[in-house]
Amino acid sequence: MAQDLEISLLGELRVLSSGEEVSLPASRKARALLAFLIATGRPHRRERLCELFWDIPDDPKAALRWALSKLRKTVDGPDEVRIVADRERVQFVPGGIRIDITDIHARLRDRDHPPAVEDLEEMAHRLEQVLLDGLDGAGDDTFDAWLTAEREDARAAQVEVLKRLATHPDTGSIAARKWMRLWAEADPEDADAHRQSVARQNAARSSERSGEARAKPAETGIYETRTQDAQNRVRKARARALRAQRIGFCEVADGTKIAFASIGSGAPVLKAANWLNHLEFDWSSPIWGRSFAEIARRRTFIRYDERGCGLSDWDVKDLSFEAFVEDLEAVADTLGLERFPLIGISQGCAVSIEYAVRHPHRVSGLILIGGYAAGWRHLASPEEQARREAVLTLTELGWGTDNPAYRHIFSQTFMPEASAETLAWFDEFQRLTTSPRNAARFQDAFGHIDVRHRLADVRAPTIVLHSRHDQRIPLDQGRAVASGIPGAQFVPLESHNHILVDQEPAWQVCLNAIGAFLEKHEI
Repeated sequence: MAQDLEISLLGELRVLSSGEEVSLPASRKARALLAFLIATGRPHRRERLCELFWDIPDDPKAALRWALSKLRKTVDGPDEVRIVADRERVQFVPGGIRIDITDIHARLRDRDHPPAVEDLEEMAHRLEQVLLDGLDGAGDDTFDAWLTAEREDARAAQVEVLKRLATHPDTGSIAARKWMRLWAEADPEDADAHRQSVARQNAARSSERSGEARAKPAETGIYETRTQDAQNRVRKARARALRAQRIGFCEVADGTKIAFASIGSGAPVLKAANWLNHLEFDWSSPIWGRSFAEIARRRTFIRYDERGCGLSDWDVKDLSFEAFVEDLEAVADTLGLERFPLIGISQGCAVSIEYAVRHPHRVSGLILIGGYAAGWRHLASPEEQARREAVLTLTELGWGTDNPAYRHIFSQTFMPEASAETLAWFDEFQRLTTSPRNAARFQDAFGHIDVRHRLADVRAPTIVLHSRHDQRIPLDQGRAVASGIPGAQFVPLESHNHILVDQEPAWQVCLNAIGAFLEKHEI
């Protein structure tokens, strides 16, 4: 295969070598698999790919192997291996390959060398095509949701191209009217706001020339109403930003591979893993998405998947508190983080506390949300411990089934005030995040946690935030963490939710308190 491989994701999937189109497998699933690997550009677990494309009772791994063998003939060459696979993961290596939609996104992000009018016109022509046309339904519902998100990204790029063409100083007046009309059709609100802004500027210039007083702010007709469409675009913009995350892997001393992701720029902030994480799914979450976007606005935000879930290794022998701490250490060491604030949520608080005591020179501040110092095996009554044991059994038996009732045990206590839609999302998210066996092992491991003897040794500035009516972890446990850490600030939040959702007032109170804490301690 020649070095000058080109891949087109706009329109139907096409692969060209030296300008000649390469034949693709007839199987839509194989083509969809190739498109997914190319577009995501990161490793995927074999089990994850089987679930996406081959929801069949008989040996989906054989179907995956067959598809990969066909695809290698398409994109690999004698001296080039594009599809890299081991026993656990599969990845497409795009080095040196032109991918049309990737190139367009990169050109639009390049502020130092913005595309000329001719380049923008070519982009506009390419973006008229439907991304990965004909691959709808080639995978499961999750694949279709991913495809919809990719197409939304392509549409956002199209809107940006039309906007630049309509406002570019080198665009002729006739062409500008054409591009303005197309921009208004694609994004009427933004285009209308632009027109109003131009009109205000022209009116101000006219007023200055005639010697008239400037209009008062209330008379300028500033467009202030945020419609539902505008709010939807804000959410989509956050989702697009989160999907720009950079994913990597590190290896812990026992050989476990841990997946981590970073996004944003500026001083780093690291979040310890909590129940449950998935680097691929978190960005579209109605729970985590907006929170992560807010953190990443001014900092490099780093998070990782705990061993046993997400993109990290699932088949692990050690699923213990000590292993959780070692995972955090491995991520911080791999990224060469010298000094940073550390965020802990739920059991991630105890992991963060232990790390801060072991590495006081590296942790500039602790942000602990909904946490505890001792697990349920230490503090729960005999009756509560019996209930927890029963839930462990139910988890192993029913976690992986299509019936969400087993997982709903957790989602309802995590977020009793969340909407039905959010709870349904969290139910499915938990199923996709880990195995039934690991879900039970996590619960057991959390019960054994105990860092009460470490609280007094914390030297980093600390803020502890906890919902007053948390049904998962009582407020008293959060208060005990704060009282045990020297100088810790305690902030009770008016919520019943263990995991705050962005529609509730307590979410903004939490963010404001964290922002003030970081500013106060200059970290």
